[in-house]
Amino acid sequence: MITATTEIYFNPLTRKPLLNSNSLMEVVEDCLKGKESAMKKFYEHFHGFALSVCLSYCENRDDALEVMNDGFLKVFKSLDKVENIERIKPWLRRIMINVAIDHYRKNIKNQTTQLPENIVEPNFGDTSVYAKLSSEDIMEAVQSLPTNYRLVFNLYAIEGYSHKEIGEMLKMAESTSRANLSLANGLLREKLRKML
Repeated sequence: MITATTEIYFNPLTRKPLLNSNSLMEVVEDCLKGKESAMKKFYEHFHGFALSVCLSYCENRDDALEVMNDGFLKVFKSLDKVENIERIKPWLRRIMINVAIDHYRKNIKNQTTQLPENIVEPNFGDTSVYAKLSSEDIMEAVQSLPTNYRLVFNLYAIEGYSHKEIGEMLKMAESTSRANLSLANGLLREKLRKML
């Protein structure tokens, strides 16, 4: 049985209420019954959130949309595993990330990463300079990282995974994960320094 509270979700563009927890619970129950109208409501409700997660892990918007749609297919197939409606957003996020990782693994054979020759090792000293940058500048810099560096950076710095876990997820050595993070940090600092 699915439980709920009275949390209300808002459309980020209009700030109008979308579904509160009780109506979201009804939509989930209707999705489990196979009702397409409920699936559409669920998709519309979480579309923006899911797309933002996918954009963090994909190279471009087209790839992010493909990953998001594949993710929603997995969500609808395993929606019966949700026991508490309050945990649906983190659960959905986890699925989107896993689908993005699968997409990366499938396409890794076609990717080569060209590194600039003058990467400077990160200097963690003067962080006040970076405080002047907007979140959009930082996100743009993260998005511009080569895919393998961006994935490791996001999984480590944003999601909180260890290098061992990242290595297992991305089928790489733990030391490769550490090296990719170090290179990602260096590239990010270089890109952000140029933005100042």
